[in-house]
Amino acid sequence: MPHSQRRVLLAKPRSSCAGVDRAVRTVEVCLEKYGPPIYVRKQIVHNAFVVKSLEERGVIFVEETEEVPEGATVVFSAHGVAPEVHAEARAQKLTTIDATCPLVTKVHREAVRFAEADYDILLIGHDGHEEVIGTLGEAPDHIHLVDGPDDVKNVQVRDPDRVVWLSQTTLSVDETLATAAALRRRFPNLLDPPSDDICYATQNRQVAVKEIAAGSELVIVVGSANSSNSVRLVEVARERGAAAHLVDYAEDIDESWLDGVTTVGLTSGASVPDMLVQDVLAWLRERGYDEVQEIEPVTERMHFALPRELDHPATAETA
Repeated sequence: MPHSQRRVLLAKPRSSCAGVDRAVRTVEVCLEKYGPPIYVRKQIVHNAFVVKSLEERGVIFVEETEEVPEGATVVFSAHGVAPEVHAEARAQKLTTIDATCPLVTKVHREAVRFAEADYDILLIGHDGHEEVIGTLGEAPDHIHLVDGPDDVKNVQVRDPDRVVWLSQTTLSVDETLATAAALRRRFPNLLDPPSDDICYATQNRQVAVKEIAAGSELVIVVGSANSSNSVRLVEVARERGAAAHLVDYAEDIDESWLDGVTTVGLTSGASVPDMLVQDVLAWLRERGYDEVQEIEPVTERMHFALPRELDHPATAETA
């Protein structure tokens, strides 16, 4: 290799996306406005460190709405919820603040619109993922989940000429397009979504990881195991020929991974605070990886406003 010096290729963009920033800030503003405890249905974002730090400040994470005391304030996570969850909250007289990522909300609206037009909707996504559960709930009689190209053969529709595909926002771009192509082979008149459902942040981070993986023997992805977009980054790096591992914290790195490695690629999922990446950089620096080169194939400038309930408290949804 031309570089005998140990170095790090640091991906940019990395770490928290606009939807995650908005969701975490929503919970922080609720703590300031209403004081603890603030209830959050499911993990606000899929990151162990973020969840733990919010718990320490008085946030109570629950799995289901029924666990929230009547009349309390509950925040819905960035991944979105089905309409029945809003109905449950109204029945319990909860004040709800919806931190669903605007890009997920867009997919929900597309699902409703195509269901109203009586299309069969083929939702490309992973079974059991929170975002998928929420989207399925928008039009359960019209949506069929397609979990990867191998699942295409199992799809049954009423009219092969009235089908459209939508996607979970945090998938691998390549995997989604492969599944959509397999669907189109079965259903030649398949409609594409009106706009790209794969979130810009997921896409940008995958573009960056492809670039760093091409020049690295090892790629470290900072992120939690239940974070779909973080897990995808590991897969994308491996597809580019690098060894790749997912870690929550610097101390999770196994030193044996560095054996014979001159160049380490480093990135993080879209729900990860950048301080955790800086901790990994410090850990690598202690082991001689002191040259850091930032690789930025795409520039990210997206920002989302807080939910309207926090801008105009009177519009918070209460029964």
